[in-house]
This record gives sequence, C-alpha cells and structure tokens, in this order.
Amino acid sequence: MSRIGKMPIPLSNQAKIEVNGANVRVSGPKGTLEQQLTDQVSITQEAGVLTVQRIDDSKKAKAQHGLYRMLISNMVEGVTNGFTRKLEIAGVGYRAEMKNDLLALTLGYSHMIYFKPPAEVKIETPDQTTVLITGIDKALVGQVAAKIRSFRKPEPYRGKGIKYEGEVIRRKEGKAAGK
Repeated sequence: MSRIGKMPIPLSNQAKIEVNGANVRVSGPKGTLEQQLTDQVSITQEAGVLTVQRIDDSKKAKAQHGLYRMLISNMVEGVTNGFTRKLEIAGVGYRAEMKNDLLALTLGYSHMIYFKPPAEVKIETPDQTTVLITGIDKALVGQVAAKIRSFRKPEPYRGKGIKYEGEVIRRKEGKAAGK
C-alpha cells in the first residue's frame, strides 16, 4: 500500500470539497481549484477527513494512488493558506522590480527582461534582489518560479544568477595558475 496514498487528508473548517463523479472541486477563502480524477482511484469523505482509495492492486492504480492524494492535499492547502516561492538574485547590477503588472529583470544582458505572470499568480519584489511568487496552485507557482529562474540560472564559478531560497550552488574552482 502506498504510504502517502493511505494517509487521510484533514479538512479544515475553511475548505469545502465537492465530489461529482470524477471531478473534485475544493473551495476556500483564497479561491477555488478543480481536479479531474482518474478511474483508478475513488474518494470518500467523512467527519472532516478525506481518504483516497485505489480501485484494485494494478501497477497503474498503485502509481496514481499517492499522486492523487497529494494533488488533493495540495489543493486543500492552497485554498486555505496558499503557496509561496522565494527567489534570490545574486550578481553586481542584477535586480528585479515590478513595473505595473510586469516583472522587470536586469540580469547582465544588453536588454531588460519583462515577464508577465499568469492572472492566478501574484509577484512581489520586497527589495531589488528578492522575488516572492504567491498563489493557490502549487504547480503553477513552481512553474512560474522555474521560468523566472531560467532567465539567468546560477553559474558555478561566481554564483551569479537567480536561485531559489536555500538552494546551494556547488562552486567550482577557476583556472589554475601556470607553473
């Protein structure tokens, strides 16, 4: 049995779940999310706890058991608390700022990079070297963070670039001096 799949999903009093056949809708104070379920799993709800069961012990059902449990758990967490990703910018002259609804990045190129986030995601720049990405959909927040990071990934020699908060960059030694 899947260790993740068999864990129950606790429902807070703020989150409401509606199950219509293979469609799950979770609504809360931050918004509403929907997920289409596969025919390999089923959902039962009782006394503020949601459980996901698989239909049979086939390899496909086992693989999707834990997946759909985590997807629904992330939906409940997202509509009640939301998700945040923090990016840090390192490098001389590298900076970020919000201009209207665009994220303007200066990353050492000959031009500025402008990024328009999706409507479901909110981007803030508390200072010039920090970018906060918040939203209710965990996958979308992570995807936007990865897209922004891809504009200038951290390089291993000087550590310049955009990195996730807490990400450790393995540094390399430069060229050795001639003997």
